[in-house]
Amino acid sequence: MDLSGNRFAGYAALAVLAAGLIAVPALNLPAFYVAFLFVLYYWVALATSWAILSGFAGYWSFGHAAFFGTGVYASATFAAKLGVPFLLTIPIAALLAAGLGAGVGFVVFRLQRLRGELFALMTISVTFVLATVVSNTPIDGGLGVYLISVQVPEVFGSPTGTFYMLGLALAALSIWTAWKISRSKLGLGLFAIHDDEDVAEAKGVPTFRYKIWAFAISSGIAGAVGSVYAIYVSYVTVGDTFDVTVIMYPVVMTIFGGARHWLGPAFGAIIIESALYTAAAGPEASIGRAMVALGLILSVLLLPSGVMPSIIQWWRSKFPPRRVVHKAQAPAAAAARPAVKNGAVLSVTDVKKSFGGVQALKGVTLDVREGEILGLVGPNGSGKSTLINMITGHYPLDSGTIVFDGAPIQHLPAHRIAALGIARSYQIPRPFNRLTVRANVALAGMFGAGGLTTDAEVYGQAQHWMEFAGIAARANDFPPQLNLHERKFLELARALAARPRVLCLDEVLSGLNHTEIDAALALIRKIRDNGTSIVFVEHLMRAVVALSDRVAVLNEGEVIAVGTPQETMRDPHVVRVYLGDSHAA
Repeated sequence: MDLSGNRFAGYAALAVLAAGLIAVPALNLPAFYVAFLFVLYYWVALATSWAILSGFAGYWSFGHAAFFGTGVYASATFAAKLGVPFLLTIPIAALLAAGLGAGVGFVVFRLQRLRGELFALMTISVTFVLATVVSNTPIDGGLGVYLISVQVPEVFGSPTGTFYMLGLALAALSIWTAWKISRSKLGLGLFAIHDDEDVAEAKGVPTFRYKIWAFAISSGIAGAVGSVYAIYVSYVTVGDTFDVTVIMYPVVMTIFGGARHWLGPAFGAIIIESALYTAAAGPEASIGRAMVALGLILSVLLLPSGVMPSIIQWWRSKFPPRRVVHKAQAPAAAAARPAVKNGAVLSVTDVKKSFGGVQALKGVTLDVREGEILGLVGPNGSGKSTLINMITGHYPLDSGTIVFDGAPIQHLPAHRIAALGIARSYQIPRPFNRLTVRANVALAGMFGAGGLTTDAEVYGQAQHWMEFAGIAARANDFPPQLNLHERKFLELARALAARPRVLCLDEVLSGLNHTEIDAALALIRKIRDNGTSIVFVEHLMRAVVALSDRVAVLNEGEVIAVGTPQETMRDPHVVRVYLGDSHAA
């Protein structure tokens, strides 16, 4: 298959489509059709901008009307009241809306509990508050704002042509922005946030910053759309601007078309708006709208991922694309590092952590030496996983210090810790289920300590680590298609892709059979042989004894023994904890 030829044909078709759409005002069509196309572009831009935050990152916003309204009243104020040329008000409106979105995000995203329905309710409250402010101040005053006196440049000889071209430009800009984001590092991070935000942060994604960027971009486009819309309608009111239609239509259009696909919202907007127009134009408008609503309900039930992704999936099942095979690229050898104090690359000192009235860690102190496997064992509830969460930044410490490579890290967010070179796996695998195996591993390499930038590096090294873990054959599959053994090894592959100096393995052997355990042990030895220090949390004692250079035993949040496997297994305190007083000699 000639991929370059296919790409050229695609660009040629896109150029023909663009030329045809640009030429529409010159065709002297009845004004109604030009106006209908403008409304179509209006909804395409609004739906696509909503999807950048809510579809990509999974933060459902019911406050899009607030940012649209910011754009509306920015133009109403600057153009109608202050005499600023109309075209200059568009970037002003976009910047004001983007600033409002970023400001709201800066406050809200710091509160981890405001996710899901709480975030949706918070955003709709922003709309109501803004509408109240606008209505009760000179911005609107409750009477509305007339913009009929605003001068509009004429394109193709009339203002109608100007509005058409502006609508087309905004629709094209929103689609292009969504396309670029979906294929960028930002987009990959947003998709990971959508699937599992806590894991994304642990893998190095700066979730707070990325969500603010998504919120600002989404809001900025909505503001620009509102700016153009205000001059188009010539008279704006609070009731129409902050109407529930502006809130809900982009949501419905995006869900119908496909929220995670860059073209899905535009597809949904075109289909739904065209269907509503056709239904409203008939003699039985109410019945027509009801049929459109029924069709939407059926499509959501039958095609939950959206129409566009379903069409693509069907097309690929009939005409399988050529699978891209990336040449494995082994990572470059690590540069020589200065010797660490006492040979310890990671030091935990007097770390304490309580959850409510339960003290999970009661002053844990231990070191992880350069190039060693440190076994971390203890009864259920002894604090092993909590300690891993402390080291990797998932939970803040109550007190104590954690020093990595000579520098304290206990106050750093998880993504900064991952970028320094500490990676982890999860006891129950937590892959990003809507990213392929390859994308899961590539993401870790992109955001981890390796500092990979080019696609060749990212996907070449992802191929290397998939081959290292024995899952390269599943590169194009999605994690739900893998068995437990393969998901465990996917956890290892993406942890290794981050190029960690310290790797925390949390019960990576649980649920595996004897053959799979032996394979996992061999793989862990290979990881250590590559120079990575490993903290190995495990209940399977034969594996701990076989792998560990030293073993630390935790009980009720305290370290009760540290030493070689043989020393710790004979320690009377350890024997008492595991077997009872009668066995402790």
